[in-house]
Amino acid sequence: MVEKVKFERSSRAGETRAKSAQRKPWAPPSRLDAPPAPEGYQYRWIRAEIQGFEDKQNVFTKLREGYELVHLEELGEEYKDTMPAVDEGRHKGVVGVGGLLLAKIPKETVAEREVYYKQRARDQIEAVDNNMMKENAHSSMRFQSPERNTRISFGGSNDKE
Repeated sequence: MVEKVKFERSSRAGETRAKSAQRKPWAPPSRLDAPPAPEGYQYRWIRAEIQGFEDKQNVFTKLREGYELVHLEELGEEYKDTMPAVDEGRHKGVVGVGGLLLAKIPKETVAEREVYYKQRARDQIEAVDNNMMKENAHSSMRFQSPERNTRISFGGSNDKE
């Protein structure tokens, strides 16, 4: 009679490995560290003060662009004790440090703004090209159609003598 040998096998998914967190080397803390932004938003520090003077125009411009100031109450409990906030004045309770205020903006707005400025840049390049071609029509020196490309090179030749 033949005996059946049973092997105990477990799936690889069932195996666990103790994850060893690698120690990060010491570095000075950044004053501009911010907690992770809420889902669908992006954080940015905006200038509220420059050389001791309020920069109202910059703050109002950012607010009109779609930014919202982040108040300390909006952050999770784990950040309330570690994040600095403005103690007095117009922006009391807003997360801020060194003349900067923390603001959030929807990622959709960021994408729309990026598309807008890319289109403006394309329009400007096209206007310059059209102007050059217009001047080319009356000149005895002819320009060729503009050619746009980017080349990156590092150093000189590799020939050593």
